[in-house]
Amino acid sequence: MVKAIIFDLWGTLVENGVQPSPSKQVKYFLRVQEQFSEFITTFEESFMTKEYESLKAGFEQVVFDFNIRIPDFVYEKLVGMWNKNAILSKMYEEVEETLKELKKKKVKLFLLTNIDKFAFDQVEQKYGLSKMFTKMYPSFQTGLLKSNKKSYELVLKENKLKPEDVLIVGDCLNSDIAAADNAGLKGVLIDRRESREYETKISSLKELLDML
Repeated sequence: MVKAIIFDLWGTLVENGVQPSPSKQVKYFLRVQEQFSEFITTFEESFMTKEYESLKAGFEQVVFDFNIRIPDFVYEKLVGMWNKNAILSKMYEEVEETLKELKKKKVKLFLLTNIDKFAFDQVEQKYGLSKMFTKMYPSFQTGLLKSNKKSYELVLKENKLKPEDVLIVGDCLNSDIAAADNAGLKGVLIDRRESREYETKISSLKELLDML
């Protein structure tokens, strides 16, 4: 029996406000040459597992960790793009209703996401996320990326849940689904474009209601 669902945020509940994704744009602005799969882990670890005093300070740490130099105007572009993403983001249309229905079924809802403090504050204010979830675990507060199995262990321990009680819902096969498998949890891939293959896959969050 499913007692709790752990949700990712970007691409699962909320659509990015800029395209390409903000992380891909950061890679472009920084002129980092390595593959995106390698870049993203270093970037998120650097930018999203600490609480910085400003977005610029966060990007300065990223630049330091990649051992590169950029002119000051690039920081302005990075900060502007990052804020634009949160401002123009949109919650997928079925999210609010589906979460309400899940609550009616007495399912505990958790948010586990890789995010910096500034984007989190913006989307929290915009959508009232704290009202939707039993508890939220943003990476800048936990100090852990969602791909780290300790993230899931933290949620389970704090809420006295067993792995078999929980579903993980996310849009990324690597950072969501593979991470869930690694932590001994059941993952559900949300694939709105029907472009990927996975055993347990949905195209709308509404389909979760039939899985309980």
